Amino acid sequence: MSLSKIINGDKVLLVIVMLLAIFSFLPVFSTSSNLSYDIGGSSPLVYLIKHFIILLFGFILMITIQRIPFKNYRWISILFLPIGLFLLIYTASQGTIIAGANASRWISIPIIGVSFQSSSLASIILLTYVAHYLAKYDLKKIEFSKTVVPLWAPIFIYIFLILPSNFSTAALLFLSIILTLFVSGYPFRHLFKIVAFLVIFFMFFLTIVKAYPDKFINRVDTWVSRIENFKSPKNIDANYQIERAKAAIINGGLFGVGVGKSVMKYELPQSSSDFIFAIIVEEFGVIFGGLLIILYLLILFRVLVIVHKVDNKFGQILVTALGLYIMIQAFTNISVSTQVIPVTGQNLPLVSSGGSAAWVTCICLGMILSVSSSINNKKAK
Repeated sequence: MSLSKIINGDKVLLVIVMLLAIFSFLPVFSTSSNLSYDIGGSSPLVYLIKHFIILLFGFILMITIQRIPFKNYRWISILFLPIGLFLLIYTASQGTIIAGANASRWISIPIIGVSFQSSSLASIILLTYVAHYLAKYDLKKIEFSKTVVPLWAPIFIYIFLILPSNFSTAALLFLSIILTLFVSGYPFRHLFKIVAFLVIFFMFFLTIVKAYPDKFINRVDTWVSRIENFKSPKNIDANYQIERAKAAIINGGLFGVGVGKSVMKYELPQSSSDFIFAIIVEEFGVIFGGLLIILYLLILFRVLVIVHKVDNKFGQILVTALGLYIMIQAFTNISVSTQVIPVTGQNLPLVSSGGSAAWVTCICLGMILSVSSSINNKKAK
């Protein structure tokens, strides 16, 4: 059976995804030498094999999910909404503390030795549910009061459960939802009310946390220090990671120092994930870094093509939401390495090493391909 029969979706999008996944083995293998040096006991080949297994399982997920008719995702999102809520509550209840801060983000899967970040899966569930809800109504005439419980209550509950331990993921998810609502035609005046409420609530949250630091285990001090360090770039000690990332990019120049010859990968603690873009530029050059950005922009272009071609409102909003989620994550990672925004801890989709992040990206792509396959099936009929 040919690959085209197995995956009946957007072929251009699939090719781009496969190119990114295949390329990822080079920087992951290169930066794994840093992991071997720091942790010890494992060969870089072990990390490469682990990355291969993670991507293989991710592609199996993508292929399986894209074969599910996308209209079924509507009732699946309703079914999984309480499951996502349970996962977030369970993760938060573990009470994992690192350096006095809330680090309850992962659920360990001991069988395969991978820790799964529940907020990533919860993000897909919530985005799909939002698309399902928006598809039911004429958004230009929708009343704000009628959306408070069915739409905004699940959004805020999910966001507030993710926020204490993982601000960047909560912010990324909320931004994806706001942009999806805006693009879908949800009234701007309603969005303004929500954003204003969220800003007030967040300020209230910070005030309470500062007033009772022992009562609320959180990462507020980490957020504040990252923003302050970003505002004070001359503080080299505080901006250790950013300075090393910038040095890697400068060292790479136009054409790079060569595959596996990065020097800064030994200086960057998260060279295989959060700062992998800086290592890619160091080894392959600024020109290749630009080409990598173009590949992500091509993914966005294919998402827009699918949205334009599909004649189902739910399909349009779903692809928009998932496409924006992937793009925001990608450009957040790139922006951190280039010191456009403060350090966040977001992976580069399909390129960074890591389990749950890669799987979530593959699930998103599988759902997008499912929508695009409906276009092909309609043409065939």
